[in-house]
Amino acid sequence: MKTTAQIRQSYLDFFHSKGHQVVASSSLVPDNDPTLLFTNAGMNQFKNVFLGLEKRPYTRATTAQRCVRAGGKHNDLENVGYTARHHTFFEMLGNFSFGDYFKQDAIHYGWEFLTSPQWLGLPKERLWVTVYETDDEAYNIWHKEIGIPAERIIRIGDNKGAPYASDNFWQMGDTGPCGPCTEIFYDHGDHIWGGPPGSPEEDGDRYIEIWNIVFMQFNRHADGTMEKLPKPSVDTGMGLERISAVLQHVNSNYDIDIFKTLIAKVAELTGEKDLANKSLRVIADHIRSCAYLIADGVVPSNEGRGYVLRRIIRRAVRHGHLLGATEAFFYKLVPTLIDVMAEAGEEVKKQQATVEKFLRLEEEQFARTLERGLTLLDEALANVKENVLSGEVAFKLYDTYGFPLDLTADVCRERGIAIDEVGFEREMELQRVRAQSASQFGMDYNSVIRVDGTTRFEGYTESETLAKVTALFHEGNPVESISAGQSAVVILDNTPFYAESGGQIGDIGRLEGNGFCFDVKDTQKYGQVFGHIGELTQGSLSVGQSVNAVVDDVRRQRISLNHSATHLLHAALRQVLGEHVAQKGSLVSDTLLRFDFAQHEAISKAQLAEVERIVNQQVRANNPIQTDIMELEAAKAKGAMALFGEKYSEQVRVLTMGDFSIELCGGIHAKRTGDIGLFKIVTETAVAAGIRRIEAITGETAIEWLQHQQTLLNQSAELLKSDVNSVTDKISLLQDKYKKVEKELQTLKEKAALQAGNDLAKSAVEINGVSVIVQQLDGIEAKSLRAMVDSLKNQLGSAVVVFASALDEKVNLIVGVTQDLTAKVKAGELVNLMAQQVGGKGGGRPDMAMAGGTEPQNINKALSVCSDWLKANL
Repeated sequence: MKTTAQIRQSYLDFFHSKGHQVVASSSLVPDNDPTLLFTNAGMNQFKNVFLGLEKRPYTRATTAQRCVRAGGKHNDLENVGYTARHHTFFEMLGNFSFGDYFKQDAIHYGWEFLTSPQWLGLPKERLWVTVYETDDEAYNIWHKEIGIPAERIIRIGDNKGAPYASDNFWQMGDTGPCGPCTEIFYDHGDHIWGGPPGSPEEDGDRYIEIWNIVFMQFNRHADGTMEKLPKPSVDTGMGLERISAVLQHVNSNYDIDIFKTLIAKVAELTGEKDLANKSLRVIADHIRSCAYLIADGVVPSNEGRGYVLRRIIRRAVRHGHLLGATEAFFYKLVPTLIDVMAEAGEEVKKQQATVEKFLRLEEEQFARTLERGLTLLDEALANVKENVLSGEVAFKLYDTYGFPLDLTADVCRERGIAIDEVGFEREMELQRVRAQSASQFGMDYNSVIRVDGTTRFEGYTESETLAKVTALFHEGNPVESISAGQSAVVILDNTPFYAESGGQIGDIGRLEGNGFCFDVKDTQKYGQVFGHIGELTQGSLSVGQSVNAVVDDVRRQRISLNHSATHLLHAALRQVLGEHVAQKGSLVSDTLLRFDFAQHEAISKAQLAEVERIVNQQVRANNPIQTDIMELEAAKAKGAMALFGEKYSEQVRVLTMGDFSIELCGGIHAKRTGDIGLFKIVTETAVAAGIRRIEAITGETAIEWLQHQQTLLNQSAELLKSDVNSVTDKISLLQDKYKKVEKELQTLKEKAALQAGNDLAKSAVEINGVSVIVQQLDGIEAKSLRAMVDSLKNQLGSAVVVFASALDEKVNLIVGVTQDLTAKVKAGELVNLMAQQVGGKGGGRPDMAMAGGTEPQNINKALSVCSDWLKANL
């Protein structure tokens, strides 16, 4: 029996033998693709190749791509673990042709790999295929060349209610590359229920799709027009887990070797004896997506990708609790995961300590969140009406605190309370709609600027070059010329302008010549060409015209200093905080550098000072900043770090600063570290759970900042009538004096409040023989109100005292009840009733309770409700 790891390697070996370049799996965080939440298909990393925006040195490729489908349109989270083939994480085996081979070779390759005894050796009689209804070419290849009987070839038409809306017609989006598919299904046998594709029983488990070939042969325009592509391409996908189930003779993906091992480990950690328990499946699936997402730079948070990761972790932990886990267990699965994933586990192994750390911290935090959720549930159950918990509250518990509906139902059942499940499902549906709309990133792929050819970049050594205009775009459309006053994107055959990439902003400057001047306001990449974005301020400009391209060199120099300092900062952070520090994003501009990095704990002032000291030490060392071009693998072997989110070709630029920093980088840099002059950290903050951000400045900007700080310090000294060196001592003295005066003032306020209380005692009225004071006292702080209530209770002996106060647009409410009356009047119940009238809530002991509110205009209403309630209850 082949293991999953052997099947993965066998696939890559087969297509390598057919001339395909073996390409490593890309990150689960799509590279510069705003249309995707996560990488969810093998073709994602090749999207720009299919769109004609990027060229690779090969025309055939094969991958084992890790994918996640757990958010937005591809959100099957609630099904994972309960069905045979739903997963949050899966591996997609793929082979791709970029204008090379097409239908005939793609079909023959698939059939050979699946059925040849040298490879998978599947029985041919168990394989069925589908084709798009009108794709006679694919049908004939299967029937006449491969020899599949006609009764096992099924044509699938437009079965989704519109032209080309078919299970067997694929499209990248509403526009762009698309084409018919052909699929291969495996028949598990008549002992399993289900029918072939297209039949009423197609949703059964007997016939399982194992192979899908997309024939990318059309370009769909916004008006629905189908244009034939000049270079038809192929995108093939086969789910590794599915084919492993077939070859290991099991019907469920959860019975393959990888999952059997993970499930056994989960059972060991939780003490669960029943290996068929669905919660074991859930956890075994979720550890894969969570570990790989963290390894690829995602951290748990309350938004975006981090929110999806947090939901998956919490779902796994909940199922652990259902199994009886009493302590953090989820992170302990990581070593087992690394082992079972074999070579595909190397990415997690490199980040093992970080992955385990984030999983453990998130699990511990969720344990505390569960406690808060139970408190909220207790409060909600205390105020239910007609013994039914609203669907909105049940959904809030689910969405905010991770409570599954069955957990909420268990608590409610103990108290004889039902749940409005219809309302809960309504809220769930609204969330699904929100999630789908948030993840449906729209893009007209035909509106993207697409130019054949390349722009040669001269900016590493030059800031001014002669160039020729190869294309012009005005308002997104190609034009032959532009005139003064028009904005445009100018494409050149070569340029000194750096296009925005790797966090470094694009250059600005001008394109000029005889009688014309184009003001470049930004530079961006469009595939292999550089677009100079701006406005023609003088004359006219045409395709084919020569220009003198001049970069704003002063601005670029500032950018280069900040970029070089970013590398020094990265190395210094790793030295001070630890090797777990990894870049999670950056911005390098002419005014500052911004660096986001993985770090779960706050950074102390002493640590920041040490980082700053180390960077400036390297600046003073004045080491040369050396750039070498080498093979990617050689660079990694040398110890060069790759930056987050960057895509590297086989030939890479390796940037070295002495023996302190070595990274892969394609940006513009200073010549020596001493050029940076001065490095100063300006701010350090948290931007998400586990992500910190440092903003810093260099060179003249840093000097100007320090001079400004010195000016502020001098002005502060003057205001304090002190010298600069004594400012902190003077402030300490003033603080002590302020605290003393404040204490004296508070004492006077309390005396005044007591006196006012003595006067108020005379205003008490009797309700059913009980002394009652209900008054509005504006401008009095909560502390003074408490003192007044205590004083009045002591004076009156038996009484109810109620005060409302408006202060700074806020409402303070307080209710005091003497001990002999708490059986009739509970202060917490009464103050909550009043608080509802002023937009607030509160609580406290039966004899003393307080509340706040935000609607001082409704104080009279609150006092009136209070009086009515007392009359009814005393």
